[in-house]
Amino acid sequence: MWIDTHCHLDAAEFDADRAAVVARARAAGVSQVVIPAVSASNFEVVRTLAHEHGFAYALGIHPLYVMSATDEDLTQLDQALTTYRDDPRLVAIGEIGLDFFVKSLDAERQQQIYLAQLKLAKRHQLPVILHVRRSADQLLGGLRRVGLTTGGIAHAFNGSQQQAQAFIDLGFRLGFGGTLTFERSLQIRRLAAELPPEALVTETDAPDIPPQWLYKTADERAHGASARNEPGELPRIGASLAALRGWTLEEAQAVTRRNAHAALPRLAALAEGAPAAPSPSSTS
Repeated sequence: MWIDTHCHLDAAEFDADRAAVVARARAAGVSQVVIPAVSASNFEVVRTLAHEHGFAYALGIHPLYVMSATDEDLTQLDQALTTYRDDPRLVAIGEIGLDFFVKSLDAERQQQIYLAQLKLAKRHQLPVILHVRRSADQLLGGLRRVGLTTGGIAHAFNGSQQQAQAFIDLGFRLGFGGTLTFERSLQIRRLAAELPPEALVTETDAPDIPPQWLYKTADERAHGASARNEPGELPRIGASLAALRGWTLEEAQAVTRRNAHAALPRLAALAEGAPAAPSPSSTS
């Protein structure tokens, strides 16, 4: 069975047919999905969805949301991590990180929120799920500065071989999804093919980053064509990874599942039949 280590199942794009999306994913062989939060406003939403569908979740403030985030949001994150510390479905702090592609974002504020969340990860002893967008070196600098040892996942990785190895050396796995299905994605496909096998995990980032077979041009989208990604696309993405590595589909599935468990240890406990999680309304 496959693990989608990054899916925004709470996104509005799924409001009309979320249950059907989950059913398609399960039918396709996706046994587990990690739902990361993006702001304090959706902490409870992702937690409730994880419990409702038997999935996992992460809590954090995404760099695209830092301009509206306050210090109170960081306090709320700390409180939520404390309140739900015994919830086995809480597997990481995320999605956090830095985005230097979007020019309107304040780099200094991003760094402040990022470092504060790394410190919370260290305090609560949880791995992190990192947003990496033209920011690999700065993310690595923050990890070293804080001294985080819990590792995690560098989501949608698109850096250099040297940067990839630096993340691996710090205990991180690297997320690969729909982008590797495009033949023109030379760097990502090269990394997916050549990195140590223990470094790779699979993801969709649904509803974003659609694979090649779902891609629509800007003109097509302007005329109403949908390019929504779904967690049910993960096995086919995994097949593309298998082809790049020269693996069987079963090998790709087993390797990436093992790596996801190593990156987010609570996933392994869930897979092994950990005791039932508290209900979403519980504060124990």
